[in-house]
Amino acid sequence: MTDPHQEFTLTPVGHVSSALTDRASAPKQGTEGAPEAWLVFEPAVLPALDGLRAGDRVFVLTWLHLSPRDVLSVHPRDDPAAPMRGVFATRSPDRPNPIGLHPVEVVRVIGRRVLVRDLEALDGTPILDVKPVLPSEPGA
Repeated sequence: MTDPHQEFTLTPVGHVSSALTDRASAPKQGTEGAPEAWLVFEPAVLPALDGLRAGDRVFVLTWLHLSPRDVLSVHPRDDPAAPMRGVFATRSPDRPNPIGLHPVEVVRVIGRRVLVRDLEALDGTPILDVKPVLPSEPGA
C-alpha cells in the first residue's frame, strides 16, 4: 500500500501571462473584472491543446506560487467583519496546497498560447492542468 503522506512532484505545463502583477489589485474571482490573459504552454505539451477551441469553457488548475502555505483560517474575501473560516470552506488562495481552480472561456488558440477571459491568476503563475467544463458542471 502507498503511504498517503508521501510527497510528490508536479511539473507545470505552462504559465500565465497577464497584466495582473500583484495580489492586492487582482479581483477575487475572474468574473469580477479580470483582464484577458494568455496561457502559455511548454512546447512538449503542445499536442495536449488539440481540440481546444474559441468558446470552450475550461477549468485551469494553477499553483498559486505567491500564496503562503501555512494559513488554515481566513476572513472570507478578506473582510474583517466576516467570521474566520477554515480555508477548505473558502476560495482563499492561501492554503496548505495552493492549487487554483479557474473557470475560464477560451477566446483564441494560437500555437502554444491560449487567450482566455475571466482568469484572475497573476502573471507568471504556473499552470498545472486544463480540463473541460462539462455541461452539467457549474461554469458551463
